[in-house]
Amino acid sequence: MDTESIEEMGPIDYLLVEWPGGVPNGEVAPHLVDLVDRGLINILDLVFLAKDEEGNVTFLDLERVGDEVVELAVFEGASSGLIDEEDRADAGAVLEPGTAAALLVFENAWAGPFAAAVRRSGGQLVASGRIPIQSMLAALEAAEAA
Repeated sequence: MDTESIEEMGPIDYLLVEWPGGVPNGEVAPHLVDLVDRGLINILDLVFLAKDEEGNVTFLDLERVGDEVVELAVFEGASSGLIDEEDRADAGAVLEPGTAAALLVFENAWAGPFAAAVRRSGGQLVASGRIPIQSMLAALEAAEAA
């Protein structure tokens, strides 16, 4: 990737998604593929890991996971180098024992033109955040109760 193409990128996010009891069943994979196919996101890194009941963390090859969830095979080799050993250790540390997880780094490609225009105009992002769905549900419940 060159500097010019990086300047045109949208915001980059990461997600760590945990599944109790082992490797995900594949229900999520078609949705992830669809987001990429529609140009909404670009996968930069995708790492799978598991934490056994004793707390040992194992990193799973996408090839191994792809055997169980065929749709994920299209992401084999997705590695930008953004996820390093410290990131992997941090991800493993927050998992509950007996779980599997996916650590995903992605570009919000849909926002690329806007983000590039902001940068070209001299603007910069000064804050960002997410509102968890649980907070939205709690706010709706509180509003209904009032």
